[in-house]
Amino acid sequence: MVSDKTGTLELPELSLAINTPDGMVLVVGCSHPGIDKIVEAASAINPRIHLIAGGLHLVVASDPDIEKIVTALHDTFKVQYVAPGHCTGEPAFTALRKAFGERYLYAGLGTTLALGASQN
Repeated sequence: MVSDKTGTLELPELSLAINTPDGMVLVVGCSHPGIDKIVEAASAINPRIHLIAGGLHLVVASDPDIEKIVTALHDTFKVQYVAPGHCTGEPAFTALRKAFGERYLYAGLGTTLALGASQN
């Protein structure tokens, strides 16, 4: 994807989409094109999004824009888990933690996230 956002205009970016038994796992770098656009494209492959891990590039986003993105991820795309990284920003970390609760995963340096079929 290529960004159409001011400050990252025309910046190409790759995201990794992994189909797992639990649904799609998206590993994103900095989400310059917009995490909503990335999730929308991945949903065309598999509408069940299990996890998004990586930077969501919301560090400079306004509070209304953050709420719009968080609502889309939670309510529209029904993302099961989020593990936001570096460029997500504190206001977005807070909004995601509030919306996802126990399905908000810490994704700091050295964090290991298990993928694959759910363990019982």
